[in-house]
Amino acid sequence: MEESVNKVVLAYSGGLDTSVILKWLQVTYDCPVVAYAADIGQNEDWDAVRQKALDTGASAVYIQDLRDEFARDYIFPMLRANAIYEGVYLLGTSIARPLIAKEQIRIADKEGADAVSHGATGKGNDQVRFELTYMALKPDVKIIAPWRIWDLNSRNKLIDFANSHGIPVPVTKKHPYSMDANMLHISYEGGILEDPWAEPPDDMFTWTRSPEKAPDQPTYIEITFEKGDPVALDGKPLTPAKMLQALNEIGAENGIGRVDLVENRFVGMKSRGVYETPGGTIIRIAHMAMESITLDREVMHIRDGLIPKYSEMIYYGFWFAPEREMLQTMMDEIQNVVNGTVRLKIYKGNCTVVGRRSPNSLYRPDFATFEEDDVYSQKDAEGFIRLQGLRLRIMSMLQGIEE
Repeated sequence: MEESVNKVVLAYSGGLDTSVILKWLQVTYDCPVVAYAADIGQNEDWDAVRQKALDTGASAVYIQDLRDEFARDYIFPMLRANAIYEGVYLLGTSIARPLIAKEQIRIADKEGADAVSHGATGKGNDQVRFELTYMALKPDVKIIAPWRIWDLNSRNKLIDFANSHGIPVPVTKKHPYSMDANMLHISYEGGILEDPWAEPPDDMFTWTRSPEKAPDQPTYIEITFEKGDPVALDGKPLTPAKMLQALNEIGAENGIGRVDLVENRFVGMKSRGVYETPGGTIIRIAHMAMESITLDREVMHIRDGLIPKYSEMIYYGFWFAPEREMLQTMMDEIQNVVNGTVRLKIYKGNCTVVGRRSPNSLYRPDFATFEEDDVYSQKDAEGFIRLQGLRLRIMSMLQGIEE
């Protein structure tokens, strides 16, 4: 016996899976189902998505434009922390889920719904990310995860269910892999990519040019930062969303941001993912260059030691957890001095820092010069080295006695 549910808000995309879920929820729980879709830059035909949801029986449809909020309140804070999972992945899917789930909870409150549902499978990370956000923001909400409870566990069964309930099934050729897109990245998983030895075909990439086909002349750009955020491109002020869009175009044209990795999912298995993150890759490289001349050494080293943990929190779905918020406060506090401009050379898949300047620069040519100077006595280095080596000398002397 299914638990009693009065109304459900479904995270809806308009694809086969969530269209089937929309009808399945109505049939299984005999209650109204609200369809909610988030525009986070995936370039959908939103009129068609709305109409399909209504045709499939949705009691109401919400399509929320979250692009500005996504860039400003999720992507940029993450980039201020130089977040990267397992040294490679820029967390494009991970960072989108808490925003989508937060808005879903807001709509549930507005609609008086007592349940929420999503289309994530029982094998992946997204189920965790959605549900941890639900629990953090509305602890009493009922969570329905169809993939964990229904018997429609194959594409053929999904198609049969869709046909029996008059849900149109796309007749377009199915990609031999799964895709997820937003304004930060596109991910590719499954299908032909499940063999970690197989090189991804070049026609799989839908956003970036291959480096081989990128322009033969380098592109130079300048990014200006204020408190760790990129605020101007070549001197032109841009909002976070516009900045990301502009850098996405430059990066995509020049083959920037392709990544192929085998990552460790939160649920315990390894998974191969291929990603395109053109603008985010450029921002992260520029941001680290800006920090290199503005952050104190010890502050930077302590912060850098926390990046893997911070990134793991986002990957695992703990965006709204107190530990992530604590680390974010620290990450943001040290950004007060990260101001200035970075010049980049972008060429055939490479993004190279070629200049940086800042009113808060700690770089002092008069101290660092190899030429004659009046501010640094090289003789002072002798005592410094002897003190640093004292414990090593004592240890070596002890070993000599023992031998």
